[in-house]
Amino acid sequence: MADEKPKRKRKPPTKKVPMPEQDPDVRRRNFEEVALGYTAEQAIEEAMKCLQCRNPKCISGCPVEVPIKQFVELVQEGKFVEAAMKIKETNSLPAVCGRVCPQETQCEASCIYGIRNEPIAIGRLERFVADFARQKGEDLPELPPKIGKKVAVIGCGPAGLTCAGDLILLGYDVTIFEAFHKGGGVLQYGIPEFRLPKDIVDAEIEYLQRLGVDIKYNFVIGKIRTIKELMEVDGYEAVFIGSGAGAPNFMHIEGMNLVDVFSANEFLTRVNLMKGYRFPEYDTPVNIGNKVAVIGGGNVAMDAARTSLRLGAEEVYIVYRRAREQMPARAEEIHHAEEEGVQFKLLMNPVEVLGDGAKHVIGMKCIRMELGEPDASGRRRPVPIPNSEFVLDVDMVIVAIGNSPNPIIPSTTPGLSVSKWGTIEIDEETGMTTVPGVFAGGDIVTGAATVISAMGAGKRAARGIHEYLSKN
Repeated sequence: MADEKPKRKRKPPTKKVPMPEQDPDVRRRNFEEVALGYTAEQAIEEAMKCLQCRNPKCISGCPVEVPIKQFVELVQEGKFVEAAMKIKETNSLPAVCGRVCPQETQCEASCIYGIRNEPIAIGRLERFVADFARQKGEDLPELPPKIGKKVAVIGCGPAGLTCAGDLILLGYDVTIFEAFHKGGGVLQYGIPEFRLPKDIVDAEIEYLQRLGVDIKYNFVIGKIRTIKELMEVDGYEAVFIGSGAGAPNFMHIEGMNLVDVFSANEFLTRVNLMKGYRFPEYDTPVNIGNKVAVIGGGNVAMDAARTSLRLGAEEVYIVYRRAREQMPARAEEIHHAEEEGVQFKLLMNPVEVLGDGAKHVIGMKCIRMELGEPDASGRRRPVPIPNSEFVLDVDMVIVAIGNSPNPIIPSTTPGLSVSKWGTIEIDEETGMTTVPGVFAGGDIVTGAATVISAMGAGKRAARGIHEYLSKN
């Protein structure tokens, strides 16, 4: 009997090239960026693992259709500026996406290399080439001749910026109307400096302005101008509504009106957009408690908790009514929060915020929960455990349970159909609303969601606008 050939040993799974980071004990007291980014050598090392698949699956997982295979190949060749320009053919905000997009559930989740290994670090490579190109100075792409048609974009957040970027590359004249004095929307006011530096956001917006996008700040559509006036008086032939969901939700429990209870929206806006973390250099003080409870389990809750630590809170708790594996926050954000000292109080639900005679918070009464049968979302429903109430010792509460759309645009736009939640109803394929020529996308349609889903909606709407205006 012939000797059997020994089985070839399979190589152990490879891991992503680690992302250099600030030490947790250092970063928990500063607002500098946590993740430091790849070096050129690290980027090439990571890119070289890419299989350059004939039929890559990663692109199908990207809401903004980045040509991942091609840009990673350019990184392999050390052509970093060219790689950034390749991404910008479909994605107006690569430096932002490389930092805050949940690649682990999108492009990287579909990576064929990731079947037996950790997937290619597509997000880290995107961030690297975008930063490299910005620092070297980016040339503008060759723009098509102007079509001679004007489009108005309401809101300078991820959806609006993406829609505007795509339309300007198609030859339209595009004007963004932004209610705030700075652009970026949630990128500017919602995501902390240590996760997304504001000079990155400003640079991405400046690039779009160099392409020809006009931005009018401090301009509230629905007050200064209605959508009808934009179209009938100002001559805009199509309008995209990307005004987001900026009205915070609160719990229907006693004590939500106490002095030291904040929405995460208000808290993060004051710290980020108004630079409260640099008081007294900026005259926007932020009162912070010694013991802070943040209610919620998403990325916004993690941002609020980690910001509280950096502002000087001694103890910060995430209070979440479900289990850890049910938290909607990115695993990376949960990991970073834990490293920095945020304490997780899971399977607990607030039932009352306790105050003193001066309406200051002195504690939060909670009840312990257990997981029951699955609910409509497919997650096991948290059920209160009888007689399990206790008081959590806190002196400040931040509520991070989501936001709702501001009603100002629907209330001033006749014929615009909205849902019972106040979101605008659209044709899912084109993004058009019930008003001809008026499109919408992002949180104003879906309710609070991710940056990349809003960008995907902006891209779909730009395509829908182009198709609509090509026929009219």
